[in-house]
Amino acid sequence: MKHTFLITALLLALLPALDAQQTIVQYLSGTDKDHTVNWDFMCNKGRNSNHWTTIPVPSNWDMQGFGSYEYYKDNNDPEQGFYKYKFKLSPANKDKRIIIVFEASMTDTEVKINGKSAGALHQGGFYEFKYDITDFVSFSKENLLEVTVSRHSANESINRAERKADFWLFGGIFRPVYLEIVPQTHIERVAIDAKANGDFNINVFADNTKSKQTIEAQVETLNGTLVEKPFSLKANDSTLLSHHFNSIKTWNPEQPNLYNAIISIKENGKAIHTIKKRFGFRTAELRLHDGFYVNGVKVIFKGVDRHSEWPETGRTLSRDIHLLDIGLIKEMNMNAVRMSHYPPDKEFLDLCDSIGLFVLDELTGWQASYDTTVGRKLVKELVVRDVNHPCIVIWDNGNEGGWNRGLDNDYQLYDPQKRLVIHPWERFNGTNTKHYPDYKYVLNEVAKEKDVFFPTEFMHGLFDGGHGAALEDFWTAMMKHPAAAGGFLWSFHDEGIVRGDKDNAIDVAGNQAPDGILGPHREKEGSFYTIKQIWSPIQITTKILPHNFDGSLAIENHYLYTNLDQCTFKWKLVKLPTDAKDIVTVVGKGGAAPISLAPNEKGTLIINTGNEINNADALYLTAYDANKKEVFTWSWAIHTPQQMPDVVSMQLAATSTTDKENILEVASNGVTYTFDKKTGFLQKVKTGKGNISLTDGPSVAGVTLSLVAFKSYKEGEIFVVEPIYADSNHYTVKWTFREGKLPQLDYQYFIDKETDYTGITFNYPEEKIKGMTWLGRGPYHVWKNRLQGPELGVWQKAYNNTVTGQSWDYPEFKGWHSNVYWVTVQNSQQDFTVYTKNENLYFQMLQPLKPKAATNNFTSPPFPGNTIGFFNAISPIGTKFNDPKVMGPQSQRNPPMQTPFKGTLLFDFGN
Repeated sequence: MKHTFLITALLLALLPALDAQQTIVQYLSGTDKDHTVNWDFMCNKGRNSNHWTTIPVPSNWDMQGFGSYEYYKDNNDPEQGFYKYKFKLSPANKDKRIIIVFEASMTDTEVKINGKSAGALHQGGFYEFKYDITDFVSFSKENLLEVTVSRHSANESINRAERKADFWLFGGIFRPVYLEIVPQTHIERVAIDAKANGDFNINVFADNTKSKQTIEAQVETLNGTLVEKPFSLKANDSTLLSHHFNSIKTWNPEQPNLYNAIISIKENGKAIHTIKKRFGFRTAELRLHDGFYVNGVKVIFKGVDRHSEWPETGRTLSRDIHLLDIGLIKEMNMNAVRMSHYPPDKEFLDLCDSIGLFVLDELTGWQASYDTTVGRKLVKELVVRDVNHPCIVIWDNGNEGGWNRGLDNDYQLYDPQKRLVIHPWERFNGTNTKHYPDYKYVLNEVAKEKDVFFPTEFMHGLFDGGHGAALEDFWTAMMKHPAAAGGFLWSFHDEGIVRGDKDNAIDVAGNQAPDGILGPHREKEGSFYTIKQIWSPIQITTKILPHNFDGSLAIENHYLYTNLDQCTFKWKLVKLPTDAKDIVTVVGKGGAAPISLAPNEKGTLIINTGNEINNADALYLTAYDANKKEVFTWSWAIHTPQQMPDVVSMQLAATSTTDKENILEVASNGVTYTFDKKTGFLQKVKTGKGNISLTDGPSVAGVTLSLVAFKSYKEGEIFVVEPIYADSNHYTVKWTFREGKLPQLDYQYFIDKETDYTGITFNYPEEKIKGMTWLGRGPYHVWKNRLQGPELGVWQKAYNNTVTGQSWDYPEFKGWHSNVYWVTVQNSQQDFTVYTKNENLYFQMLQPLKPKAATNNFTSPPFPGNTIGFFNAISPIGTKFNDPKVMGPQSQRNPPMQTPFKGTLLFDFGN
C-alpha cells in the first residue's frame, strides 16, 4: 500500500497540469494512518535515536518506536526529529506558485527547501501552516525537503498550553504534507456566511489580482445543479460578494443539507483560477438569558468531548476512524461533539458537516494559555482553516483557565459569522459552562434562571463511573432551566496507547485517561446504552404495560427539527424460554400506525398486537429515524417471573434425609443437599456427576446472623428445612423439597436502616465459574443510578475479570444484573440454574475488582463481597470527583425498608 501510494504520487508530480484553472494538490506524505509515505528520519534522543532510518509520514514518532512516551508533561530532555524527503515537480507547472502545506506538526517546525529556509519557524502543534516555496524549487531536478521538528517549543507559553496537559504528548509530523500548485493570480481562501434566511456573503481573499479581473461566485447543490445565476464583482485582493437565495434548504444535524460555492477569478470571461468550497445555510446565535439557537430553534446539545487518538497511531487517524467515531456518537443519540482540546483533522469536520453534528472547535490551552503574540497567529490559523464548516457553531478559546482574554475578539476578525466565543468551565459571554457540577449546583443554577447553561464537561467517566450513572437525574433537572442548552459528557473514549516498550500493552496513564464511554478501540461500556436511551430523540414514556394493554404507548418527540412522521416503528412479541437450552420465539410482529408529532409535542403511538399478545411474554418496539437507522429498542415484560410457567424436575424420587451431629443431608429427586446445623446454611450439593460447591447461604448481605434453632420436618408430601435466627421478625428462611419439583427457597428480610444494598448471598468458587446465561435485562451490569439501557432477553457471557477502563473485554462479567427471571451459572463442576419468582430482582455475579489506579472509592461502590446473590436493592456509583451521594436522588443509599421483602427462588442442579 505504501509503495503503491509513493509511485502514484511520483507519477502525478511528473504529469502536466490537467486543468490550469484548478488547484493541483501533490501529496508529499501519505493521506492518513493507513496510507503513508516513508521519509528519511532521525531522532536525536530516546529510543532508536542518533542514526538515519525511515519513518512513515504522517505519524507520531513516539508511536513508530522513536523517542519517548509522555503524558501530562514532557521530560526534561525532549527530543527533536529530523526529516528528509525528495520530490519532483512537473515542468508544466513552472509558471505556477508552489505552496507547501503542513496540516499539523508537533511542535516547533523548521522547513527548508533545497537548503534554504521556507520561512519563519512555525510554533504550535495542532494547526495548519503554509509556505510559498516557489522561489526555492526546481522544475528540472529533484528537490530536497528538510524538516526539523522539536517536540518541545522554544516558546514557553506553547509548552504551558500544549505540553503540560491532561493528555498524551506526542511528537512529529502527524497530519499530511502536500503541495498546492496554483496560478500566479489565485484565490488564497474564502470565508462564507450563509444565513438560514438565504442571505449569502462570501469574503474572497486573492493574490495578484488585476483591475480588469472579476471575482465570480455561484452556488450549486452537491449533485451539480445550479441554484441561481452566478454573481460577481470587480476583483480585489479582498472582495465581499453578497446575494440572497430563495427556497434554500438549511443545515442542521438532523437534516445536514449542504451546497457547493464555486468561486472563480475571471478575465475577459475566462477563468484564471477556480475553487470549490462546501457550506451550509444556517444561523447560530446566543440569546441572552434564553438559550442557544440554530435556525431559530432552541438547541439542546447532547454532546461528548472527543480526543483525536487511536491506540496504535496516536493522533494520526483516518477517514475510517472518523466515520467510526461519528457513527458511534450518532448511535448514542448525541447531536454534538466538543473538540478537546485542540482542532481535529479537517476530514472529521467535513464528515460532521455531511453526517450532521454540532461542533465546538477549540484553541488549545488545557489549563494555561498562549501568549498574545503566538496566540493571535494560532487563532488565525484555526479560524481560517475551519470557518466554512456549518457544523461549527461555537469557538472555545482554551479550556479550564487556559484562555488568553486578549484573544477573545480575534475570532471575529476571520469569522464573518461572528460565532459565539466561550471559555469552557467559566461563566462568560452570557454562558455558564461549569465543569463537573454536582446535583445541588444544577438545582441552584436552575433556580437562578440566569446565563445559558451547558456544562462543557460533566458526568466524568473515569472507569465505570459517571456518564450514564445519574444522568437521568441530572438531565431532568437541567431541562428545567429556562435557558438550558444541554451539555457535553467527559469523555468519548479511553485515551489508551499501545506501548512498544511494554510488550504492546495499552497504557491509559493510570487514572488520568480511562474516562471514556468507549475503550481505546471503541469498545462499548454499559453507559453507551444508558445514554442512548436517556438521550433518545424519541421517548416512549410508558414504563410498564397495563394488564389490559390496548396497544397505546405514550410518546414524546425530543428531536429539534424532525417531525415523527419521518420515522417508522416496528414491534414484535416473543415467547421467552424457561431455561438456557430453549430459544426465544417470535409469536407476532408488525408496524405502528404513522404518527405526526412536531418537536416537543406529546402523543400516543398505536400498535395493533391483536390476540397474539396473549401468547407472549415480552413486547419489543424499535424506532427508526428518517434515514432508517435504529434510534432505540424498548422492551417490556408481559409476564412477571411469578407468572412464568414452573419448571419441573426431570427425576422423580422421594425425599429422604440423613441427620448427623452437625449436618443434615436431604436427598430429593436424585440430588443431595447438605445443610450446616450450626449456621443453617446450605454447604454442599451433590448430584450423580459430583459435588457442586454452592455454600454459605442464604446469608443476608451485610447482616450478622445468629442461629437459635435448626428445624427440619415433613408436612404431608413436603420436607421442610427451616433455620431459625435470633431476630426472626427480620429474617426467615424456609427450604421445601417435594417429589417431582425443584427445591424451593422462601425467604424474608426486613432491614430498618439505610443500606448500600439488600439481598441474600451464597458463596461459589470464582475459579470454577466459566460463564452465565440468564433471562433478564442485559448484557451489561447495572448500578442503582444506571438502570436504563439494558434490554430484556436471554443473554450469555463468558467469564472475564474485566476492570472497566483498564481492560476492555466488554461487557463486564461481574456485577449486578437487573430484572432477572432465571440465571444459569456455567462452571467446571456442573451447571446449575436458579429461578426467581420476584419482579425487579438483581442478580449479583461476584464483585468487580477495584481499579488499581483508583484514588478513592467513588467508582468502586460497596459490594457484599465476592459472592453470588439475589437483591432487591443495590448500590449507586459516583464519578472521579464526586461521591454518589452528591449526584442526585437515584444516587442515594437505600432508605430503611417500610415492609419486609419476601423472595422465592427455585434451584435446578441438573435434575
